[in-house]
Amino acid sequence: MYYKMQLADKVRVPPHRLGEELSRVILDVLQEQLEGSIDKEIGIFIAITKVQKIGEGEIVPGDGAVYYDVDFEAVVLRLVLQEVIEGLVVETTSFGAFVSLGPIDAMLHVSQISDEYINYDEKNSRLICQDSKRFIGVNEIVRVRVVTLSLNEREPRDSKIGLTMRQSGLGTARWLEEDMAKEKEKEKGGERGSR
Repeated sequence: MYYKMQLADKVRVPPHRLGEELSRVILDVLQEQLEGSIDKEIGIFIAITKVQKIGEGEIVPGDGAVYYDVDFEAVVLRLVLQEVIEGLVVETTSFGAFVSLGPIDAMLHVSQISDEYINYDEKNSRLICQDSKRFIGVNEIVRVRVVTLSLNEREPRDSKIGLTMRQSGLGTARWLEEDMAKEKEKEKGGERGSR
């Protein structure tokens, strides 16, 4: 889930930027240092949106930079096991699909797509269910559940997030619409039979 958070940190303003507008420099430094990074307590930093308060600066002898205590606002993604989230399929392979959750990609393994056997159509970059002929392709929105979560603070690209679509209420937007239409047909059939 995405959160807007109020955070505090000490920010180093390098000597060559001391003549510039301080709030702009601090925002730039925070964005460069934090956006795309992971903190296991806070989450995955999406954006630093605003510098709210800048304290008095401190000079550290021998450094030349000025350090400021800063309060700022950030948007973060905090994933939780079993959370349902929507993402965009950015790549398909013979072993599954990579789903973008915004700042990070997650893996939807073929075994977690459906109970059916899955074929890979390399030419069209699609994963196709053998019996129902349902498929997943690049640029499709999918609703998935987080089933494994291993975030790496030092190397965010090495983080591993596993997803599933094998439960009801999960799948591509097209699959969900088809399921809803089937449910409505069942309800109509049930109403006719009870008259």
